[in-house]
Amino acid sequence: MSNGAFFTTRWTRVARSRGASEEAKLALSELCEAYYEPVQGFIRATVRHDEKARDLTQGFFANVLSKSAFDGADPNRGRFRAFLLGAVKHYLWDRQRHDLTAKRGGGATTVPLEEDQTPSPELPPDQEFDRRWALTILAKALCELRESMEANNEWAKFDALKPLLTGDSTGLRQADTAEQLGLSENATKVAIHRLRRKFRETVKAEIAQTLDDPDHIDAELAYLQEALRS
Repeated sequence: MSNGAFFTTRWTRVARSRGASEEAKLALSELCEAYYEPVQGFIRATVRHDEKARDLTQGFFANVLSKSAFDGADPNRGRFRAFLLGAVKHYLWDRQRHDLTAKRGGGATTVPLEEDQTPSPELPPDQEFDRRWALTILAKALCELRESMEANNEWAKFDALKPLLTGDSTGLRQADTAEQLGLSENATKVAIHRLRRKFRETVKAEIAQTLDDPDHIDAELAYLQEALRS
């Protein structure tokens, strides 16, 4: 799913998702789309079975849409990231209990949540959730940054400097970028420094939208940076 819906994801969006109005339904649908990737990553790392993971992910969000599962989310109770992860875990255990009950009652044989016990290089489920959450935050910040520079007719500068910002600059020299932009190397270094600072500020603004206390932004940023290094 696209990261576009992540643009308006914040605690106010969670609040608007409550109720049966059309606005609430739209807000809830956007929340589901915005957080699809972290949830799918967690479930895939848990069940180790692609088809089962897709079914469970779709089932989780279908459950959210039909039962307003975000009604219990409260910005005064901490990070929305932690709330969502807890909701997914609860859903998986509920499904496992349901499947075991059906199996004992003579229902169809189901695939257990931990069906594949072979060693895997993949991250543990909680770490995979956090890694994908961090990647979603970064993707959103990059989109915000590009939109901001496009508004100032600087999209070409952003596209040229982005590889130096994200670490995708293997084999790319600052001198080549300077020549591409028609800038001196010193001016290019200044532009890169400013873009990195603005990117960090944008990332922190995105993180702030999912926290209950702005004083926790730096700690959350450090946590997500560690998640990306896992």
